[in-house]
Amino acid sequence: MTQDQMKEKVAEAALAYVVKGSIVGVGTGSTANKFIDALATMKDDIQGAVASSEATAEGLKKHGIPVFELNEALEKVGKLSVYIDGADEFDGGKNLTKGGGGALTREKIVAAGSEKFICIVDESKKVDMLGAFPLPIEVIPMARALVMAEASKHGGEPEVRAGFTTDNGNIIIDVHGLQIADAPAFEAALNHVPGVVTNGIFSFQGADVILMGTQDGVVVID
Repeated sequence: MTQDQMKEKVAEAALAYVVKGSIVGVGTGSTANKFIDALATMKDDIQGAVASSEATAEGLKKHGIPVFELNEALEKVGKLSVYIDGADEFDGGKNLTKGGGGALTREKIVAAGSEKFICIVDESKKVDMLGAFPLPIEVIPMARALVMAEASKHGGEPEVRAGFTTDNGNIIIDVHGLQIADAPAFEAALNHVPGVVTNGIFSFQGADVILMGTQDGVVVID
């Protein structure tokens, strides 16, 4: 089974967590795109979706799935029934790193507005310790040098993501070479640096369930 096929399998498995008649939160990235394709098969069973990025919104609309703004959706239903998204890495504590596609802030907001976060990944994303994948930090541009200096103090090698602006109009600093043993503590420490919008560690907004595609099928980690 190829990596692409594993992504398709977990995307299809995630449909079991979609509550009929509800509004669904949808993430960003290649695995989330597979879920959008799968969700289209039951679009008449849901009210619509909240997208974590402009790219995801376009993908949903192409399939004829109604797209709500998060504020509108929360005023309508209180909380989204479920948020379904991929990850760049996850550890044994179901802590994630996300943001390879640059949508980490909106992803974290939509996850916080949902009753349950179902993370869909292939087996290559499982790690013993977070940090092998560069950690994205969304930063207000004037704080670039400040945040890069702070990231260096933690042993990382920061670099600005070239030619990239987030949907919020900010920059992304990718930090290489980290070993994140205490994900909640490191997430909190980075978020306290002035100018940081948020970072790509999802521990406080971590996954409730991880669906992992393997050569032998989908493994449920809950």
